[in-house]
Amino acid sequence: MADKHIDEISGVETTGHEWDGIRELNNPMPRWWVYTFYATIVWAIGYTIAYPAWPLLTDSTKGLLGYSSRAEVAQEISAAKADQAVYLDKIAAMPLAEIAADPQLSQFAIAGGAAAFKVNCSTCHGSGAAGGAGYPNLNDDDWLWGGDLEAIHQTIAHGIRYDGDPDTRISEMPAYGEILEPEQIRQVAAYVVSLTGTPSNAALVEPGKQIFAENCAACHGEDAKGGRDFGAPNLADAIWLKVSDEASIAAQVAQPKHGAMPAWGARLGDTTVKQLTLFVHSLGGGE
Repeated sequence: MADKHIDEISGVETTGHEWDGIRELNNPMPRWWVYTFYATIVWAIGYTIAYPAWPLLTDSTKGLLGYSSRAEVAQEISAAKADQAVYLDKIAAMPLAEIAADPQLSQFAIAGGAAAFKVNCSTCHGSGAAGGAGYPNLNDDDWLWGGDLEAIHQTIAHGIRYDGDPDTRISEMPAYGEILEPEQIRQVAAYVVSLTGTPSNAALVEPGKQIFAENCAACHGEDAKGGRDFGAPNLADAIWLKVSDEASIAAQVAQPKHGAMPAWGARLGDTTVKQLTLFVHSLGGGE
Protein backbone atom coordinates (compact mmCIF):
# COMPACT_ATOMS: atom_id res chain seq x y z
CA MET A 1 0.00 0.00 0.00
CA ALA A 2 2.91 2.32 0.75
CA ASP A 3 4.21 2.10 -2.79
CA LYS A 4 1.05 3.61 -4.31
CA HIS A 5 1.84 6.71 -6.28
CA ILE A 6 -0.25 9.82 -5.77
CA ASP A 7 -0.26 12.46 -8.46
CA GLU A 8 1.15 15.68 -6.97
CA ILE A 9 -1.09 18.06 -8.93
CA SER A 10 -4.48 16.31 -8.72
CA GLY A 11 -3.89 14.30 -5.58
CA VAL A 12 -5.39 11.24 -7.34
CA GLU A 13 -3.84 7.80 -7.10
CA THR A 14 -2.31 6.56 -10.37
CA THR A 15 -2.78 3.11 -11.89
CA GLY A 16 0.91 2.38 -12.06
CA HIS A 17 0.95 2.67 -15.84
CA GLU A 18 3.53 5.07 -17.22
CA TRP A 19 4.47 6.16 -20.74
CA ASP A 20 7.40 8.48 -21.27
CA GLY A 21 7.01 9.87 -17.76
CA ILE A 22 3.23 10.34 -18.12
CA ARG A 23 1.21 8.48 -15.48
CA GLU A 24 -2.41 7.33 -15.81
CA LEU A 25 -4.77 8.62 -13.13
CA ASN A 26 -7.04 6.07 -11.48
CA ASN A 27 -10.12 8.30 -11.43
CA PRO A 28 -13.29 6.55 -10.19
CA MET A 29 -16.26 6.31 -12.66
CA PRO A 30 -18.96 8.97 -12.18
CA ARG A 31 -21.67 7.79 -9.82
CA TRP A 32 -24.44 8.42 -12.38
CA TRP A 33 -22.63 6.15 -14.86
CA VAL A 34 -22.16 3.38 -12.27
CA TYR A 35 -25.82 3.57 -11.22
CA THR A 36 -26.91 3.47 -14.88
CA PHE A 37 -24.75 0.42 -15.48
CA TYR A 38 -26.29 -1.35 -12.48
CA ALA A 39 -29.76 -0.41 -13.74
CA THR A 40 -29.06 -2.00 -17.14
CA ILE A 41 -28.03 -5.20 -15.43
CA VAL A 42 -31.27 -5.26 -13.43
CA TRP A 43 -33.24 -4.45 -16.62
CA ALA A 44 -31.52 -7.29 -18.55
CA ILE A 45 -32.29 -9.81 -15.82
CA GLY A 46 -35.90 -8.67 -15.65
CA TYR A 47 -36.21 -8.82 -19.44
CA THR A 48 -34.97 -12.40 -19.62
CA ILE A 49 -37.49 -13.36 -16.94
CA ALA A 50 -40.42 -11.56 -18.56
CA TYR A 51 -39.74 -12.53 -22.20
CA PRO A 52 -38.52 -15.67 -24.01
CA ALA A 53 -34.75 -15.68 -23.69
CA TRP A 54 -32.83 -18.69 -22.44
CA PRO A 55 -32.31 -21.60 -24.84
CA LEU A 56 -32.94 -25.09 -23.53
CA LEU A 57 -32.16 -28.49 -25.04
CA THR A 58 -35.33 -28.72 -27.13
CA ASP A 59 -37.09 -25.41 -26.49
CA SER A 60 -36.55 -22.12 -24.69
CA THR A 61 -37.92 -20.28 -21.69
CA LYS A 62 -41.33 -18.77 -22.45
CA GLY A 63 -41.15 -15.76 -20.15
CA LEU A 64 -43.69 -14.70 -17.56
CA LEU A 65 -45.55 -12.50 -20.05
CA GLY A 66 -45.98 -15.33 -22.56
CA TYR A 67 -45.00 -13.11 -25.47
CA SER A 68 -44.15 -14.67 -28.86
CA SER A 69 -43.02 -12.71 -31.91
CA ARG A 70 -44.11 -15.60 -34.13
CA ALA A 71 -47.58 -15.54 -32.63
CA GLU A 72 -47.72 -11.79 -33.20
CA VAL A 73 -46.76 -12.22 -36.86
CA ALA A 74 -49.33 -15.01 -37.23
CA GLN A 75 -52.02 -12.70 -35.84
CA GLU A 76 -51.02 -9.94 -38.25
CA ILE A 77 -51.13 -12.36 -41.17
CA SER A 78 -54.56 -13.60 -40.08
CA ALA A 79 -55.80 -10.03 -39.83
CA ALA A 80 -54.42 -9.23 -43.30
CA LYS A 81 -56.09 -12.32 -44.76
CA ALA A 82 -59.37 -11.36 -43.13
CA ASP A 83 -59.13 -7.90 -44.72
CA GLN A 84 -58.32 -9.45 -48.11
CA ALA A 85 -61.10 -12.02 -47.88
CA VAL A 86 -63.72 -9.43 -48.82
CA TYR A 87 -61.95 -8.71 -52.12
CA LEU A 88 -60.98 -12.35 -52.78
CA ASP A 89 -64.58 -13.50 -52.33
CA LYS A 90 -65.70 -10.93 -54.88
CA ILE A 91 -63.00 -12.00 -57.33
CA ALA A 92 -64.03 -15.63 -56.91
CA ALA A 93 -67.68 -14.86 -57.61
CA MET A 94 -67.43 -12.24 -60.37
CA PRO A 95 -66.65 -12.67 -64.09
CA LEU A 96 -63.33 -11.26 -65.29
CA ALA A 97 -64.93 -8.43 -67.24
CA GLU A 98 -66.80 -7.19 -64.15
CA ILE A 99 -63.65 -7.36 -62.04
CA ALA A 100 -61.76 -5.33 -64.64
CA ALA A 101 -64.56 -2.75 -64.69
CA ASP A 102 -64.35 -2.18 -60.92
CA PRO A 103 -61.35 0.15 -60.36
CA GLN A 104 -60.78 -0.76 -56.70
CA LEU A 105 -61.26 -4.49 -57.19
CA SER A 106 -59.18 -4.47 -60.36
CA GLN A 107 -56.31 -2.71 -58.60
CA PHE A 108 -56.38 -5.30 -55.82
CA ALA A 109 -56.50 -8.19 -58.29
CA ILE A 110 -53.61 -6.84 -60.37
CA ALA A 111 -51.47 -6.36 -57.24
CA GLY A 112 -52.21 -9.93 -56.16
CA GLY A 113 -51.52 -11.19 -59.67
CA ALA A 114 -48.17 -9.40 -59.73
CA ALA A 115 -47.14 -11.15 -56.51
CA ALA A 116 -48.29 -14.55 -57.82
CA PHE A 117 -46.45 -13.92 -61.10
CA LYS A 118 -43.13 -13.31 -59.34
CA VAL A 119 -43.48 -16.55 -57.39
CA ASN A 120 -44.78 -18.84 -60.14
CA CYS A 121 -44.18 -17.37 -63.60
CA SER A 122 -41.04 -15.23 -63.54
CA THR A 123 -38.77 -18.28 -63.75
CA CYS A 124 -39.73 -18.68 -67.42
CA HIS A 125 -41.18 -15.34 -68.46
CA GLY A 126 -38.71 -13.18 -66.51
CA SER A 127 -39.33 -10.82 -63.61
CA GLY A 128 -40.50 -8.14 -66.05
CA ALA A 129 -42.53 -10.63 -68.15
CA ALA A 130 -40.33 -9.88 -71.16
CA GLY A 131 -39.79 -13.58 -71.83
CA GLY A 132 -36.74 -15.09 -73.49
CA ALA A 133 -35.73 -17.70 -76.05
CA GLY A 134 -38.70 -20.07 -76.22
CA TYR A 135 -40.71 -18.12 -73.63
CA PRO A 136 -43.22 -15.51 -74.84
CA ASN A 137 -42.95 -11.82 -74.05
CA LEU A 138 -46.18 -10.93 -72.26
CA ASN A 139 -45.72 -7.17 -72.67
CA ASP A 140 -46.32 -7.00 -76.41
CA ASP A 141 -49.47 -7.65 -78.45
CA ASP A 142 -48.21 -10.76 -80.22
CA TRP A 143 -50.43 -13.54 -78.86
CA LEU A 144 -50.41 -17.18 -79.95
CA TRP A 145 -53.79 -18.02 -78.39
CA GLY A 146 -55.35 -14.58 -77.97
CA GLY A 147 -54.82 -11.73 -75.56
CA ASP A 148 -58.29 -10.95 -74.22
CA LEU A 149 -59.19 -11.78 -70.64
CA GLU A 150 -60.91 -15.08 -71.36
CA ALA A 151 -58.14 -16.32 -73.66
CA ILE A 152 -55.42 -15.47 -71.15
CA HIS A 153 -57.42 -17.12 -68.37
CA GLN A 154 -57.81 -20.29 -70.42
CA THR A 155 -54.08 -20.44 -71.14
CA ILE A 156 -53.03 -19.89 -67.53
CA ALA A 157 -55.63 -22.23 -66.05
CA HIS A 158 -55.09 -25.19 -68.39
CA GLY A 159 -51.60 -24.65 -69.77
CA ILE A 160 -50.19 -25.54 -73.15
CA ARG A 161 -49.38 -29.11 -74.15
CA TYR A 162 -49.66 -30.09 -70.48
CA ASP A 163 -50.43 -33.79 -70.15
CA GLY A 164 -52.00 -33.46 -66.71
CA ASP A 165 -54.94 -31.32 -67.88
CA PRO A 166 -57.50 -32.64 -70.42
CA ASP A 167 -58.47 -29.07 -71.35
CA THR A 168 -54.92 -27.93 -72.08
CA ARG A 169 -54.24 -26.11 -75.33
CA ILE A 170 -52.83 -28.45 -77.96
CA SER A 171 -50.83 -27.51 -81.04
CA GLU A 172 -47.92 -29.36 -82.56
CA MET A 173 -46.19 -28.48 -85.77
CA PRO A 174 -45.38 -31.57 -87.86
CA ALA A 175 -41.76 -32.52 -88.46
CA TYR A 176 -41.50 -31.58 -92.13
CA GLY A 177 -38.10 -33.20 -92.36
CA GLU A 178 -40.09 -36.41 -92.77
CA ILE A 179 -42.41 -34.87 -95.36
CA LEU A 180 -40.40 -32.42 -97.48
CA GLU A 181 -37.08 -32.71 -99.24
CA PRO A 182 -34.13 -30.78 -97.74
CA GLU A 183 -34.18 -28.38 -100.72
CA GLN A 184 -37.88 -27.70 -100.17
CA ILE A 185 -37.21 -26.92 -96.51
CA ARG A 186 -34.51 -24.43 -97.51
CA GLN A 187 -36.97 -22.86 -99.93
CA VAL A 188 -39.76 -22.44 -97.40
CA ALA A 189 -37.26 -21.07 -94.86
CA ALA A 190 -36.12 -18.50 -97.43
CA TYR A 191 -39.74 -17.49 -98.02
CA VAL A 192 -40.43 -17.07 -94.30
CA VAL A 193 -37.30 -14.94 -93.91
CA SER A 194 -38.37 -12.80 -96.88
CA LEU A 195 -41.53 -11.78 -95.01
CA THR A 196 -39.51 -9.64 -92.61
CA GLY A 197 -35.95 -9.60 -93.96
CA THR A 198 -33.59 -10.60 -96.74
CA PRO A 199 -33.03 -14.29 -97.50
CA SER A 200 -29.64 -15.66 -98.40
CA ASN A 201 -30.87 -16.70 -101.86
CA ALA A 202 -33.73 -14.73 -103.41
CA ALA A 203 -34.29 -17.46 -106.02
CA LEU A 204 -35.60 -19.76 -103.29
CA VAL A 205 -38.39 -17.41 -102.22
CA GLU A 206 -40.94 -18.04 -104.97
CA PRO A 207 -40.84 -21.86 -104.82
CA GLY A 208 -40.80 -21.55 -101.04
CA LYS A 209 -43.98 -19.49 -101.18
CA GLN A 210 -45.70 -22.29 -103.10
CA ILE A 211 -44.52 -24.91 -100.61
CA PHE A 212 -45.74 -22.69 -97.76
CA ALA A 213 -49.19 -22.39 -99.37
CA GLU A 214 -49.44 -26.16 -99.75
CA ASN A 215 -48.15 -27.20 -96.33
CA CYS A 216 -48.11 -24.32 -93.85
CA ALA A 217 -50.94 -21.94 -94.73
CA ALA A 218 -53.57 -24.18 -93.16
CA CYS A 219 -52.28 -23.17 -89.71
CA HIS A 220 -50.24 -20.01 -90.28
CA GLY A 221 -52.70 -18.50 -92.78
CA GLU A 222 -52.21 -17.58 -96.42
CA ASP A 223 -50.70 -14.28 -95.33
CA ALA A 224 -48.51 -16.07 -92.73
CA LYS A 225 -50.00 -13.96 -89.95
CA GLY A 226 -50.78 -16.96 -87.81
CA GLY A 227 -53.88 -18.64 -86.48
CA ARG A 228 -54.95 -18.48 -82.87
CA ASP A 229 -57.21 -21.50 -83.19
CA PHE A 230 -54.06 -23.57 -83.57
CA GLY A 231 -51.62 -21.43 -81.60
CA ALA A 232 -49.74 -20.86 -84.84
CA PRO A 233 -47.40 -17.84 -84.60
CA ASN A 234 -47.45 -14.83 -86.88
CA LEU A 235 -44.49 -15.22 -89.24
CA ALA A 236 -44.99 -11.85 -90.95
CA ASP A 237 -43.78 -9.71 -88.06
CA ALA A 238 -40.35 -9.32 -86.47
CA ILE A 239 -41.30 -11.11 -83.26
CA TRP A 240 -39.85 -14.60 -82.93
CA LEU A 241 -40.46 -17.02 -80.11
CA LYS A 242 -37.81 -19.67 -80.75
CA VAL A 243 -35.66 -18.83 -83.80
CA SER A 244 -35.20 -16.00 -86.32
CA ASP A 245 -32.24 -16.70 -88.62
CA GLU A 246 -32.69 -18.69 -91.83
CA ALA A 247 -30.72 -21.78 -90.80
CA SER A 248 -32.58 -22.03 -87.50
CA ILE A 249 -35.94 -21.59 -89.24
CA ALA A 250 -35.06 -24.44 -91.59
CA ALA A 251 -34.13 -26.59 -88.59
CA GLN A 252 -37.42 -25.71 -86.88
CA VAL A 253 -39.37 -26.66 -90.00
CA ALA A 254 -37.50 -29.97 -90.27
CA GLN A 255 -37.68 -30.93 -86.60
CA PRO A 256 -39.77 -28.43 -84.61
CA LYS A 257 -39.31 -27.73 -80.91
CA HIS A 258 -42.46 -27.78 -78.80
CA GLY A 259 -42.58 -26.09 -75.44
CA ALA A 260 -45.02 -26.81 -72.63
CA MET A 261 -46.63 -24.62 -70.00
CA PRO A 262 -48.05 -26.06 -66.76
CA ALA A 263 -51.74 -25.81 -65.96
CA TRP A 264 -51.94 -23.43 -63.02
CA GLY A 265 -55.66 -23.76 -62.30
CA ALA A 266 -55.35 -26.89 -60.18
CA ARG A 267 -52.21 -25.63 -58.43
CA LEU A 268 -53.23 -22.09 -57.55
CA GLY A 269 -57.02 -22.09 -57.65
CA ASP A 270 -59.31 -20.05 -59.88
CA THR A 271 -59.15 -16.90 -57.73
CA THR A 272 -55.38 -16.60 -58.09
CA VAL A 273 -55.61 -17.51 -61.79
CA LYS A 274 -58.06 -14.64 -62.25
CA GLN A 275 -55.62 -12.29 -60.52
CA LEU A 276 -52.80 -13.51 -62.77
CA THR A 277 -55.04 -13.02 -65.79
CA LEU A 278 -55.77 -9.41 -64.91
CA PHE A 279 -52.10 -8.73 -64.17
CA VAL A 280 -50.89 -10.18 -67.49
CA HIS A 281 -53.65 -8.33 -69.32
CA SER A 282 -52.58 -5.08 -67.67
CA LEU A 283 -48.96 -5.30 -68.85
CA GLY A 284 -49.75 -3.47 -72.06
CA GLY A 285 -50.36 -6.14 -74.63
CA GLY A 286 -53.75 -7.27 -73.40
CA GLU A 287 -56.58 -6.94 -75.87
